[in-house]
Amino acid sequence: MIRKLAHSIREYKKASILTPILVSVEVIMECIIPFVIAKLVNQIKAGCTLGEIAIYGLILIAMAAISLIFGAAAGSTCATASCGLARNLRKDMFYNIQGYSFENIDKFSTSSLVTRLTTDVTNVQMSYMMIIRTAIRCPLMLIFAFVMAFVMGGKMAFIFLILVPILGLGLFLVIRKAMPLFRKVFKKYDALNNSIQENVKAMRVVKSYVREDYEEKKFGHAAEDVCNDFTKAERILAINNPMMQFCIYTVIAFVLSFGSYTIITSHGLDLDVGQLSALLIYSFMILNSLMMVSMVFVMITMSAESAKRIVEVLDEKSTLSNPENPVYDVPDGSIDFDHVSFKYSKSAKRMALANIDLHIKSGETIGIIGGTGSSKSTLVQLISRLYDVTEGDIKVGGINVKQYDLETLRDQVAMVLQKNILFSGTIKENLRWGNKEATDEEMIHACKLAQADEFISTFPDGYDTYIEQGGANVSGGQKQRLCIARALLKKPKILILDDSTSAVDTKTDALIRKAMREFIPETTKIIIAQRTSSVEDADRIIVMDGGTINGIGNHAELMQNNEIYREIYTSQNKAGDSDEEK
Repeated sequence: MIRKLAHSIREYKKASILTPILVSVEVIMECIIPFVIAKLVNQIKAGCTLGEIAIYGLILIAMAAISLIFGAAAGSTCATASCGLARNLRKDMFYNIQGYSFENIDKFSTSSLVTRLTTDVTNVQMSYMMIIRTAIRCPLMLIFAFVMAFVMGGKMAFIFLILVPILGLGLFLVIRKAMPLFRKVFKKYDALNNSIQENVKAMRVVKSYVREDYEEKKFGHAAEDVCNDFTKAERILAINNPMMQFCIYTVIAFVLSFGSYTIITSHGLDLDVGQLSALLIYSFMILNSLMMVSMVFVMITMSAESAKRIVEVLDEKSTLSNPENPVYDVPDGSIDFDHVSFKYSKSAKRMALANIDLHIKSGETIGIIGGTGSSKSTLVQLISRLYDVTEGDIKVGGINVKQYDLETLRDQVAMVLQKNILFSGTIKENLRWGNKEATDEEMIHACKLAQADEFISTFPDGYDTYIEQGGANVSGGQKQRLCIARALLKKPKILILDDSTSAVDTKTDALIRKAMREFIPETTKIIIAQRTSSVEDADRIIVMDGGTINGIGNHAELMQNNEIYREIYTSQNKAGDSDEEK
């Protein structure tokens, strides 16, 4: 896990190495200062001149300045290294997620990935900051301060050797109790983020059904769960501070009382006032270092679970990969399903698709119809390798899809999915997702084919109209037409419309199909629809039922031979037939 995270340090290695070096100089200066002060106190006691005091003062000022400069420099390099690590971790995670197949994405919820990219990375960033600075500073301070305390105070310094194991045991018990709670709390963070994301995304539905109170209670429960677990963990960690404070005051009381007794009884021969003052300063240094060490352990305890969650995302490998010698050219838009079966996970008991044997010629228009859950979308997602088949083979242009370069294949198989997504930006910027080099003329032509140019022209800014996130400021039908235009700009050999005209009227739907038939005749067109009117004029219509092909034929053939298709057609046209009879 540490090796995986360390890989993201990269260009910030210099700052990461420089920080401990700068901190070491800072600590050395801080530890020598009490020793010089002790010498000064003894010189004053012995009756030194003002000139000698001034020399000591200048030495102390110089040492303090050096400590300050190196400390500030260490703070700067530490901030650079830790923020750089966080930046690279987010970048590495995001890049890895971009390569995920749908199967990989199914393993992580969206809210969980957001939490890992934000809260978890911040925890690791804070932990790394403490590791390269505080975790170096404190042990060095402990060692140097103990050595100097032993030099100045002799046997009295052995109290620290008794104290450290006691504090170490207490810290171990605290961490052991707190760690399981942090594991639980991050999973609940995912649930909290999921509640927020779901509510904001579905705000219009929430308001239309007046469900604000319900959503507030749901969020309240999720927030309460996180609060309760964090409270339990923080209560345990809070024991650490009073335990440290007790030890500090115990040591100070011991040093003051035993040191004073030694000075009085030995008349300053075994221990003098200067040594006692230095010993007290070193006591504070040692015990403050122990407190800081405990804080480092607490931070590492909190971030350990975050680090695991980050590494899970980094370690996840796409279930889809390019072959050793990929094919970079798709000959044509023909599609062949050779006895294909598919299930979404290895543990699934039933196949989502079973024994699909289908052959589509390049340039054909294919309609797919069937009830909800009949695996219509699943069928077409296999063509562009959004998932890989479980059994059988799929060929595009006569070549197995697994032999293609993934980017090449997906460039030639344009999909307009059920959930139409537009991104924040202008209409032009959204359209150029289909072809980043598209000219204004090409965009206008694609929008005319998709019947989008007409409504775009009514906007004051035309094609420069700004689209809100998710396309919130355009209607469902307008969003669908823009997504179809975006897909057409790819100039694909295969175009798949997955229920992509459900929000447009039948006239517009017919115009879109007519335009595609006339202007892209060589492109294979697959239209998934709920309305029979959307597929009536297709070369062939596939009727799906329970993950299998129930029938194939044109409209007339299916009306005569296929019961499912006939039932769908009759139910959708029943009202029209009744009106005609009247």
